[in-house]
Amino acid sequence: MTAPNQPDPWKSFRGVMAGTLILEVIVVLLALPVVSVFHGGLTPLSSGYLIGMAVVLALLSGMQGRPWALWVNIGMQFVLILGAFIDVTIGIVGIIFLLVWVLIAYLRSEVKRRQDRGLLPGQQ
Repeated sequence: MTAPNQPDPWKSFRGVMAGTLILEVIVVLLALPVVSVFHGGLTPLSSGYLIGMAVVLALLSGMQGRPWALWVNIGMQFVLILGAFIDVTIGIVGIIFLLVWVLIAYLRSEVKRRQDRGLLPGQQ
């Protein structure tokens, strides 16, 4: 008799990262009307920055299987935080999502640690 297929914890982890990026795309695009109403309105720079960030984040959501994906996601948060020079609310969104990505990085290290010790539910 063969052993049943073991669940892949990294497959679901990639889904969490891709889903978080899609959520971030939605939030970044929802910043467009906020920026247009407050702080002097939309400029070509602020519009291009927000739409460009949304496109890059959406493209990154399809690359979450790569080993470098988590670190690029965290790096993109610093690019988003730099948007505070365009509008403060963009920087605030970047800080919030940076905290989310730091938590995801911690969870990744915890799953890796448990996997190395054989403590995941599928390994017992």
